[in-house]
Amino acid sequence: MSAAKLRHAEPAAAELAGSDPVLRRALTQALLALRITLAVFLLQWGVEKFVVPESTSAIWSHFYGLALPPIGGYLFGLIEIALAVCILLGLFRTVAYGAGVALHLVTVLVSWRQLLDPWGDPINHLFIAGLPVLGAFVALFLLRHWDQGLTVRA
Repeated sequence: MSAAKLRHAEPAAAELAGSDPVLRRALTQALLALRITLAVFLLQWGVEKFVVPESTSAIWSHFYGLALPPIGGYLFGLIEIALAVCILLGLFRTVAYGAGVALHLVTVLVSWRQLLDPWGDPINHLFIAGLPVLGAFVALFLLRHWDQGLTVRA
């Protein structure tokens, strides 16, 4: 979508939701709930890279087939924390929400074996939780033009 179309989409989106106060309130609350929970989700993974740095290296080696030096884990941790803050505050919505989708999509794609065989050896049935999280990121991205509640403007 072109920049001009995006500029026109925001006012139209606000008008549509703004015409029904009940819808507007529900949409604002739902988007805030998505922002808070997805930000906490990313924040936990970002902080983990500092608290348990060896876990990051093991995950990258196992799922991505790459040896990640410790500084790489810290760098990705900083990026995830910054992204979590942007999502929580509603900053740079198109970029931040899109980055959240992309980051989590890669995570889901590299865990395809666990998704296809959740009860294999070892049992990895918790990986399926990544799919609804991906859906939540996609929904937040698609509804970003309506996301106006408790947003910090940058």
